Amino acid sequence: MSIPALNSGSRSGSQFQKSGRWSKLAAGMAVATGLTMTAPVVMADNWPDRPIRMVVPYPPGGGTDIIARIMQEDLSKQLGQTVVIENRGGAAGMIGTEAVARADPDGYTVLFTLSSHTINPAIYKKLNFDTAKDFAPVSMVASLPQILVANKQFSANNVAELLEQARAKPGEISYGSVGNGSPSHIAGELLGLRTNTKMQHIPYRGGGPGINDVLGNQIPLLWVSIPAAAGFVKTGQLKALAVSTAKRSPMFPDVPTIQESGVPDFEVDSWYAMFVPSTTPQPVIDRLAKAVSVTVQKPEIKEKLLGQGAEAVGSTSAELNEVVTTELTKWASLAKEAHIQIN
Repeated sequence: MSIPALNSGSRSGSQFQKSGRWSKLAAGMAVATGLTMTAPVVMADNWPDRPIRMVVPYPPGGGTDIIARIMQEDLSKQLGQTVVIENRGGAAGMIGTEAVARADPDGYTVLFTLSSHTINPAIYKKLNFDTAKDFAPVSMVASLPQILVANKQFSANNVAELLEQARAKPGEISYGSVGNGSPSHIAGELLGLRTNTKMQHIPYRGGGPGINDVLGNQIPLLWVSIPAAAGFVKTGQLKALAVSTAKRSPMFPDVPTIQESGVPDFEVDSWYAMFVPSTTPQPVIDRLAKAVSVTVQKPEIKEKLLGQGAEAVGSTSAELNEVVTTELTKWASLAKEAHIQIN
């Protein structure tokens, strides 16, 4: 159907009736469009007016869950609504992550995850979501180094000595990680690529079993998160050779970084961060990010995070987006070079 032209000449009654109907229809469409376009803004102005669901895609008691619960109470105060933690573990965090990707983009479902968020797309052949397109970054909450520990009888006492041995015996020295595709696995593979050395990777189902095997001298080395190894390092049961981040850990200020040990362009940061579905209104994202920043800068929260070996961050959405964009490219390149892929 076509809209009648507005001519200066005479019209029949039916033409005027048609014109009137089209005018009303056009006006109605304009109003509807306006309501649709402004609805997110109106919603954002009133947000939040009910509890917020924070999905942790890992089981209770793990590192991600612990950091989320450190944040939970004060974050609820900052937002004026209860933040409810929902653990949806399984498939290396991908089940809970997919649930958030499919959730309504209204700010009432958020994802609290760790840096495997940018590693999984590089190593898993198929994901049921697009990490780059389906999520909007909110804020990086905290940063946690991986630490390279060794059995106390292992002859190398630093990274330089380790690399010397690895070059002399390609593929004969083994290192453990907390699982395929974990930040600890990525740290081991990145060290090999940056130094042109080859060590054998032994994946474990978590830090505990890996530490037990290093203590028992079944394997000489393990990359693991600092909280898992801290007690054993402090008592001298394990030797700490280096940490994976660009700066030293406040928990172990005497342990050098891999970069300080002579390996440039090396950084693996086990960060924790918050994301929401990608079309969530920006005012909601900004308010969430501000609430996170206020929470993590409180002395009592910073102290609790440090107790887990983590440093408070509280970044902006843009800052986290830069990290995600960089790491998606970086880990995809690493996985290709190291031939890491999981079906």
